[in-house]
Amino acid sequence: MTDSRLPVVALTLGDPAGIGPELIARLLAQPEVARRANVVLIGDPWLWQDGQRIAGVQVPTQPVPSLAAVRGRADTTLPAFLPVDTVDAAQVQRSQAQAVGGASVLRVLNLCMDAARTGEIDAICFAPLNKFAMKQGGLKHEDELHHFAEYLGVTGYFCEFNTLGDLWTARVSSHIPLKDAASYLSQARIQDATRLIYRSLQAAGIAVPRVAVAAFNPHGGDGGTCGREEVEIIEPAVRALQAEGLAVAGPFPADTIFLKARDGDYQAIVTMYHDQGQIAIKLMGFSQGVTVQGGLPVPITTPAHGTAYDIAGQGRADANAMTNAFHIAVRMGAASLTP
Repeated sequence: MTDSRLPVVALTLGDPAGIGPELIARLLAQPEVARRANVVLIGDPWLWQDGQRIAGVQVPTQPVPSLAAVRGRADTTLPAFLPVDTVDAAQVQRSQAQAVGGASVLRVLNLCMDAARTGEIDAICFAPLNKFAMKQGGLKHEDELHHFAEYLGVTGYFCEFNTLGDLWTARVSSHIPLKDAASYLSQARIQDATRLIYRSLQAAGIAVPRVAVAAFNPHGGDGGTCGREEVEIIEPAVRALQAEGLAVAGPFPADTIFLKARDGDYQAIVTMYHDQGQIAIKLMGFSQGVTVQGGLPVPITTPAHGTAYDIAGQGRADANAMTNAFHIAVRMGAASLTP
């Protein structure tokens, strides 16, 4: 039966040459998935069939003529399926980053964002994509997050979050050369990143998040003798956030703060650049992590790992991160339905 309280969550198959179709098949084969949300899968029929074949499962779906028809379905016990034709099977070379694959991913994601803008879906959860393939296929930005932000007309601060279980991370700079990371540091960007992850954790069900802010330099700058960014930028930003009433602390040396977070002292860490947080999170649980696109008007999540071209088509892909990404999308999508 239908349940109007269930969020409408759109799933996509990701890069057609990678493990995405198999991951989605494994996800939708889990009985509890359809009970958690009004799920709609968008993708090429041949690719969906191929994903089920590789995963060794058969998942019944209910065809729908458009994304607008999903919310009013009389019965949501089966995932809805919106078939689209974005790429021919003969064009796809398994385990290869190709322009046709990147263009396919862009088209499906744009369909989802169009539906989000008109209120037809409440969250998007996409299987892994390949940035190089997407740039070959028409992506004009450094990553998909910047494409989402422009497409959705976002003018405020946005950034990627990475999550592992109850631990979330944000970063002040992302997909830029490391030599430019210091120039991205500012009190305003640190405050924006911290406020954003704070609000997002609240949307995911944590009423009063505990957030730590990482230092930039080795040993937290050693009181200014090993870099002045902590003294002149990060510490003042933390004090200003505390004055707003946020449960924020730091800056902490980046090589030890993840130990405190792992032990439950903090639920989020704001890092200063990409690898400062990514290395720690992926070492702690590569097959579990999720990327959340923060600061957008619709929740968008994906596994933190990539397309795994090296094992694509072999039936070996681990769907744990895909499942975690789905459940976060459900929680955040449901929160957007709350009056």
